[in-house]
Parts: sequence; structure tokens; C-alpha cells
Amino acid sequence: MNFSVEEENLICMYHTSDRRRTIARMLAALPDMDTEMRWLANGTIAKLERMTDTDFDGQRFDFASE
Repeated sequence: MNFSVEEENLICMYHTSDRRRTIARMLAALPDMDTEMRWLANGTIAKLERMTDTDFDGQRFDFASE
């Protein structure tokens, strides 16, 4: 799965031990996000939901700059 720089940085902010917990942390933060960030988070969550746990575990997430 390919993630944009913004998506990868967002994942890094909420990354935990596994994919489902990372998704849960992002979902919990949605009410505190502005509209643009919520849009980015929802798209990122959708990508994470399409991944398998094995794919997530094999993915390396690093903060990156554009």
C-alpha cells in the first residue's frame, strides 16, 4: 500500500502496536480535527482498513518531509 507523505506522518502520530489499535486511535481523534485533517484521516483510515495485519506489520512508517 502506498501512502502519501501526509498520510504516513499521520500514521506515525497515532501508530501503536498493531493496525487495529492505530485505526482506533485515529478514529478517537477525529472529533478534535479540523475539516481538512479529518478528510486526510478518513482517507488514511480507509487505506489502513484495506491492509492486512501482516502488510501493516511489514510496513515501515517514518516521519518524512515533503
